[in-house]
Parts: sequence; structure tokens; C-alpha cells
Amino acid sequence: MIIDYIGVKEISGSLIVIDGVSEVSFEEIVEIRLEDGSMRQGRVVQIDGERIVVQVFEGTKSISLGNTKTRLKGHPMELALSPEILGRVFDGAGRPIDGLGDIFPEKKININGTPINPVSRLYPQNYINTGISTIDTLATLIRGQKLPIFSGSGMKHNELAVQIARQAKIASDENENFAIVFAAMGVKNDVAEYFRRSFEESGVLQRVVMFLNLSNDPVIERTLTPRCALTAAEYLAFEQNMHILVIMTDMTSYAEALREFSSSKGEIPGRKGYPGYLYSDLASLYERAGMIRGKSGSVTQIPILTMPNDDITHPVPDLTGYITEGQIVLERALEGEGIYPPVAVLPSLSRLMKDGIGDGYTREDHSALANQLFASYAKVKDARSLASVIGEEELSPDDKKILAFGKEFEAKFINQAANEDRSIKKSLDLGWKLLSMLPKKELDRVDDVILEKYYHEEKTEQKEQSEAAEPQKETMESKEDNSKKENSDEE
Repeated sequence: MIIDYIGVKEISGSLIVIDGVSEVSFEEIVEIRLEDGSMRQGRVVQIDGERIVVQVFEGTKSISLGNTKTRLKGHPMELALSPEILGRVFDGAGRPIDGLGDIFPEKKININGTPINPVSRLYPQNYINTGISTIDTLATLIRGQKLPIFSGSGMKHNELAVQIARQAKIASDENENFAIVFAAMGVKNDVAEYFRRSFEESGVLQRVVMFLNLSNDPVIERTLTPRCALTAAEYLAFEQNMHILVIMTDMTSYAEALREFSSSKGEIPGRKGYPGYLYSDLASLYERAGMIRGKSGSVTQIPILTMPNDDITHPVPDLTGYITEGQIVLERALEGEGIYPPVAVLPSLSRLMKDGIGDGYTREDHSALANQLFASYAKVKDARSLASVIGEEELSPDDKKILAFGKEFEAKFINQAANEDRSIKKSLDLGWKLLSMLPKKELDRVDDVILEKYYHEEKTEQKEQSEAAEPQKETMESKEDNSKKENSDEE
């Protein structure tokens, strides 16, 4: 039996309160008919006896207390899905906005996802190549992992997101089953257009599903965007047996929407005004990454967030770091030096990379090289601190070599063009080339077998000899020139 409830008890922000409601469930979809005949949607967010609180997706403007009709739909919010969603652009609530018409659904799935038995989960293995040296070599993204990017306001995380979406690939035999789900929350019109145009121009839009929630869209829609994106990803991964990389930017905008929503419900705020359930809410999103036994597909997540005031202890990055399996941190100082992508190597890590790299995955020297680059770059930071106190001229020869290595490492390894797609082999070879600037005795994180194979000591010595011979050559030439000049003067 379908029942229409006439009238609204109370309106508060994006919420409406309805009395005398029976047989209702949490997260149930509500259809709201306004006085002028227009329709809106909402969902039940609170039940108190026969009183319910409904969150209106499109906002509560023009809703009348007396003549508004509400109808319970009997199911939670669902997303219409079929294989044809690839190459399409949707708004934050999953409605097509690319002018290509509606989706003819193969099935409709609850956007809140289906609980996965932990026993059914497979351990993530095998890497995804992003074409970015710092990520592929030092914080490798593993298929089925959740690896966030911690950025700051105004930094080039959007460019990095686009580059990863454009370049990301898996093993060549399965690459046709690889796709991207891209979710943008609270972005400006020009940024949304930049995302869309970048994918179109590079020709990757056909393997991208986009969900765009603009900054002028209802705030409440922002809380739906990542759930719609992850539902689409799960459908493609576990129903269509594809490998899906989900990029979500910016999770701070999502957390702000959650805070606004919590405040409108009158909940007691927790840390920095965010609701006390921020951790569990973020976990309900991040834990939707992974692989399932018996399914060949996978869902890998790269959530991007901006740290307010570049504070890594802020609740959003702090809680994200607890839930996820590592982080890639962008550094403002590197960006100030014109380095792109400005990845801070030392605080960045991937907790799952050890099982997805090495022989059979990338190359047998990968793990040793990554450890050595971390250790050597840490020495660079120490040498720079010492040089700032006593001056660079007073440093020992070894410290001067460390400084030179640091400069080259930032200029050639961390820094790369926004359209440069480096293979894993190229990144590893570049790492060894830079390590060959250092004396062999400094490389204490690599065993002798690998060192013998990849360290190019002879080339380094030849370079030093040629550099030492260069001033001698110049001196001889100048002597010859002087003698010629003297002879001409005598004549």
C-alpha cells in the first residue's frame, strides 16, 4: 500500500521533519512533491518513533510546511548500472550530464555497497604502473590497495590526478580490462572542465567513468558522490571482471559536507567540529577497495585530500592515514622550486609494496634500490641542515657528494613533465644512475650481488677523471695561446 504523507513538521537547512510515519527504514529513499508539482528526492537519516528526519538532496528551498506531499519508496538509494557507463559523465548523484541520454540499466545497486566477508578478501598483489617515478619506485601502488595523496590548498594535485588517470596501466595481457572511475567533489566549474577536457584530448575518456559534483551543487549531493563512484567501480570490477582504479578528489570537501550535515542535525561535534563518526564514515568508503576470492576484478583507490594549513595532524588526513595503506605526501617547498610532481619522498610510503614488487612483478633490484634511495635522500636532508650551519665549503668531500646527489635526485628523478610516462624499467635505471654518483661504501642498503650488477662505478670514476683532466687541458691550451702571443709580439 502506497501512502502519501501531507505536510512537514519542521524545516532545518537541508532537512525536513515528518510526523506520524510508520514502517520506515534507515537510508530509505523519499519522494517529495512540492506545491507547484515539481519532484525532489531525499533519504531518511534519522528515525525517532513515528517521527523521521529526511535529508533533501536538492535543498529545501520552496518547500511548504502545509502542502508538501512525501512518499516512501521502500528501498535505499540505488544507482542504475550497465557496461555502457564507461565513457560517460554523471553528476554527484549519478544522473547523466553529458547530453547522451539516460543509462538503460542492467541492474540497480544500493550505493551503500554490500558487506564483504573478510574471509573472502584476497591479499593485494601485483602493481599498477602510474608512469610517475616517485610513486612507481618508492611508494608503489598495488592492485587492490587504498593509497591516498596528501596535498595542500593550491598545489598541483589536480594535475597529478589527471596524469595518473591518463597513464595508469597494469600488465599488458590484462590492460584491456582496466578502467578508471574518477570522482570530483566540490570542484569549481573551470576545474571540472579541465578534468573533462584533459580526458577527452588524451583519448582516455572511453575507459573513464566520471562523477562531477560542482561547488555550486547542493552540499548534500557531495556526500553521495564517492558512494556512487565506488558502486560503479564495484559493479565493473566484480560483475564485469575489470580492474578499476578509483580516483577521488577532494576528500576534504566531502568531510566538510559531512560536518555541515552533522551540524544541521544538531549533533554534538567532535574534533575540530567534525562529527564523532568521521572515522567510521571514511572507513565505509576506503574499505570498499580490494579483491574478492573467486572474482578476477579488483578495486584500487587513490583518494586525494588537501590538508588545511598543510597540517598533516588535521582530522581528515590523520584518520585517513589510520584507515589506508600508506600515503603520498606533496611538499610545498618542492613545488616552490618548480618541481613537479612535488612528492616529499621521506614521509611517503606504501605499506603493501613489498609483496607486489621484485622478481616476477617489477625487477629483482626494486626493493633494494627503493631502500637505498630513501636512506641516501635522508642523508641529503642531514647534509643540508649541516651546510646551513657551517657553510657548504666546510663540508667533507663525502657530504659534498651527498649534496650533489640530492640536487640531481630532485631535478631528474622527482621532477618530470606532466605528460611524461616513465616505464618501471626507466625509473629503476634512473635511480641506479643517480646512486652511481655516490661512493660504493655509502650504499649500505644493497647486497653485493645486486650492487655488482647495477652499480656503474667505472663510469663514475671515468667521469671524475675526465672532470679532473679538463682544467689541465684548459691550462695547456692557455699556455700555448700565450706562447703564440709572445712570438707574434717579438716579430
